[in-house]
Amino acid sequence: MNIIQLALLTLGVLAFLGIVYMLVSGPNAAKASQRRLEQVRFRHSQSTDTKVESQLKKAIAARRPKMHRVAGSSSRIEALAIRLDRTGKGWTLAQYAYASLGLAVVVSLLMFLRSGSLGLSLAIGIFVGAGLPHFIVGRAIKKRTNNFNTKFPDGIELLVRGLRSGLPVTETLAVVSQEVPGPVGEEFKGVVERIKIGRTMEDALQEAADRLDIPEFNFFCITLAIQRETGGNLAETLSNLADVLRKRAQMKLKIKAMSSESKASAYIVGALPFIVFAMIWWINPSYIGGFFTDDRLIVTGLGGLVWMSIGAFIMAKMVSFEI
Repeated sequence: MNIIQLALLTLGVLAFLGIVYMLVSGPNAAKASQRRLEQVRFRHSQSTDTKVESQLKKAIAARRPKMHRVAGSSSRIEALAIRLDRTGKGWTLAQYAYASLGLAVVVSLLMFLRSGSLGLSLAIGIFVGAGLPHFIVGRAIKKRTNNFNTKFPDGIELLVRGLRSGLPVTETLAVVSQEVPGPVGEEFKGVVERIKIGRTMEDALQEAADRLDIPEFNFFCITLAIQRETGGNLAETLSNLADVLRKRAQMKLKIKAMSSESKASAYIVGALPFIVFAMIWWINPSYIGGFFTDDRLIVTGLGGLVWMSIGAFIMAKMVSFEI
């Protein structure tokens, strides 16, 4: 079995697994039934709280991006640019492309010098070059999002105090941008600058919400939009929102603490085979070198990687909770 036949076999196995996953992972009947019941309850209820909740759900659904695109972007390149902007690091598309290409070339050369297998070296190099920068960007986005969610209730409380003291909304937004450090101050500063150049407050906030794609900030924008349509005490509404966001953060921390043991077990079980393989290969390359030269061992190794990936995916889904 040559390398072309091996690659075709691997692609066929992956395609088959993808088709099986799409067939098995259909819509959840229980969740669909619950959504229909909620729609009936919203339609026939006379409660103001229920109607407001219905408006919130509709607004959140309307703000979700379609298909694979990020924040309603028109192409994958634009979606990648938005992802890089969400990191807050100032990375550009050119830097991302150079980093991916450089990693792919370096890893491919190192693997070829170590194993002598051109096909395997190219496959590992492309995988590392495409996956590692994507992983780093995702981690940076997650870290900035966590920092934003940590300080965002404090920013809303500062906004509430400014409103209760008699300041207009735009002035309180400027105060929050100056007083709250980190991502919250940076985003509110951008909102204030867009307002100063002639954008409406709703448009400025919506642009920031589309770019950030953070549910907590979407709640804030929806709250302001509903208050401007229905009236009421904005300071009291924002104070309640800050309390809800704090309780949401507490619930996330509780879930993280309860699932930390399962996550640690999943990390250990998933990483241990790779660590042992790398250590044995580094200590005695000839003992395990057959996995890079023998076609049967290569097929066996690829099959093991596929099944381990499926197991890691299932374990990740088991410890992932939505709030």
